Amino acid sequence: MPRDLGDVLHYFLPQDEVDAPPSSRSGRVHSLDGPTPRPAALPIVALPLGERDVVRAAYAWNLAVEVARQGASATLLAPANSEPSPLWPEPGRGPVGAEVVLSEARSFGDLNRTALDIAVGRAADSDDGGVVLVTVPPTWFCDAGDGRALVRWVLLFTAVETRDLLETYSLAKRIIAANSAARVGVTVHGVRGVEEAKGAFQHLADVAARHLEHPLTSYGLLIDDLHVYRAIVSRRPIGLEHPQSRAARALRDVARLLLEDARKQAVA
Repeated sequence: MPRDLGDVLHYFLPQDEVDAPPSSRSGRVHSLDGPTPRPAALPIVALPLGERDVVRAAYAWNLAVEVARQGASATLLAPANSEPSPLWPEPGRGPVGAEVVLSEARSFGDLNRTALDIAVGRAADSDDGGVVLVTVPPTWFCDAGDGRALVRWVLLFTAVETRDLLETYSLAKRIIAANSAARVGVTVHGVRGVEEAKGAFQHLADVAARHLEHPLTSYGLLIDDLHVYRAIVSRRPIGLEHPQSRAARALRDVARLLLEDARKQAVA
């Protein structure tokens, strides 16, 4: 059953900021009996990212840092001709071991092959799982025939404005057309509170269920916080620069949800 945003609100905000507790939990697995088998390849999560989209690019890098801070392998792969966020470090390993790799890929297929190579290579060195986050120009999803690894699991960032929601729905439709079994996740960002995020996600999920007959999975919310912009200016990860901020806590928990699902895939 797809996770509803209401099932994960307790991750993000102090209890007194949540209007009502979620009615049920999603039954996420936090531990497993016995050692977790090492997968042949780390899961790949595609992040559609438009040109000059500095804030969402910053979120992508911060998610990699937060995955690494939880002891897992984290690599952020991006086409070299894309516009990286000013927050990103130079290619190579950065804070807490999170890594940036720039690819000369000029097509979806090229980027797909590079992502697979990294996923296999990093799995051999990862004792506690991890993910490969791949930023993909949204227009590349129009021709995804030779990029199957990049349409298996996609995380969409969306704001709550109508234009953003329409663009996110259109992109989800394109992804599902390319792979009817795709896991399509959504993180709502730039919100002022829980109800705003919950309403935006639920609207998207309802439309996708009705018109695409496909579930969307919630990967939480990212609060609108000045610390996001301060961290971009200072070129430091939010979780290291402002670890107690609401923005840092939310990023940490979005990363936790991603990593938990990645480990479930590895076990499966």
